[in-house]
Order: sequence, then structure tokens, then C-alpha cells
Amino acid sequence: MIALAAIKQGERVLEIGTGTGALTRELVRLTDMLEGYEVDRESYGLLRGELGGLSLVLHNEDVFDASPVFDVLLSSLPYSESSRFVEWLAQRKYDRAVVLLQRDFAKKITATPGDPSYRAVSVISQASTRVEMVTDVRRQCFEPPPRVDSCVVSMTWRRTLNVGQIAMIKRIFSQKRRTVRAALKSLGLVEPPLAAAGDEQLMCRVNSLRPESVLAMVGVLSRKTHQEGVG
Repeated sequence: MIALAAIKQGERVLEIGTGTGALTRELVRLTDMLEGYEVDRESYGLLRGELGGLSLVLHNEDVFDASPVFDVLLSSLPYSESSRFVEWLAQRKYDRAVVLLQRDFAKKITATPGDPSYRAVSVISQASTRVEMVTDVRRQCFEPPPRVDSCVVSMTWRRTLNVGQIAMIKRIFSQKRRTVRAALKSLGLVEPPLAAAGDEQLMCRVNSLRPESVLAMVGVLSRKTHQEGVG
């Protein structure tokens, strides 16, 4: 993960989920601009006692409630937080991230349109980052070994999404098996039919739309909603 991150002099580095410090101990050797977040108080206390005198700013709080500024992110956060992480990261401006994820979740955020794994989190991730599954990590590399397979994922910033865009993507994909026209009508998002989309696109199923197409549609819907609100 550290080799993939390729940290350069002067870059601000963020680690989410420092845990017992396996990754943190290596990072403090490479940068004097390291910030870490850990929600577990015991792990936080032990790591702060060990590395507190070094160039590390360590927080005992949930990073998803904070807005740190960073260029490079490394994380092996709990897998249960993966969707929340993707949505949080999509709202940030940074350069690149290297993250350890459950392999099944990594397949979701890299899934292509029409794939059974393609869903809202796929669009949110791919619209905001260039995401790539880099290498699998064997269960035996963990102590204790998990019941799931893991994967190192590389993410490079493309654009920042706002809360409204993310919410609209999730809303549209709640109807992912319906045609775009039927989904928008069901959600009360379009009446009359969406002007920016041709009839051909309106008859496609939601889960067949490319992330860029979804994002463009979200933009039109957001403007239409705003105009109606103003009116």
C-alpha cells in the first residue's frame, strides 16, 4: 500500500483507522505531514503513547464527521464502513487514495453498467474517482483471519460530488431495474419527460447507464428541481 501511494515530499498524508499502528509506523518514516484518525480509544491511547513525539497528528474521533485536508489517503478501515467511506471521499478534493477493502465491495465500486454488482455506489465511486482493483490480499495476512477476501484498491481523484448529487444518484438507483422513464416517473422526478435525455436513453434501464450519463442526468434534475422551487 505504501509503495502504491508513492508519497512525495511535502504531501499531506491522511490515514483512516490507524488501529494498532502497523501502517502508521511506516508512514511516520516517510512524511512529516501525517494525520491519523482512530475511533477506538484504547488503540488511540497506545499509539499516541508510542508515536506521540513524532510528526503525527492523531485524532480519537470519527473522520467521517471531520473535514481533514490531504493529498494522499491510506486506509484499512472496518469493512462495514466502506459505503460511508466512498460517499465521504467523493465529497473531498485530494490527489489519490490507497485503500484495503472487502473484495466483494471492491467489485461493486469497479462494476460496469449492466453488471449485477453495478449500483449507486459504483456510480458514486467512478464518477468521483478513477478506481482500480490492484491486488488481492490473502486471509492469512490478517490476525485473526477474516471470513472474507480482501483487495487493495487505488483511487485517483476525478471530481468532487456534493451531498445533493450523491443523494440523487442513490434515489435514482433505488429503481435500478426499471427503465429511466419509469424510474423517474415513480420517484416524481420528471413531469413532463426529461428534456435533456433522448427517448432512447429514457427507455434504457437505470443500471445500464454509464456513470457520466447518470451524473449528467442528476445535473439536469437538480437544476429542474431548483427552478421549480424558485418558481
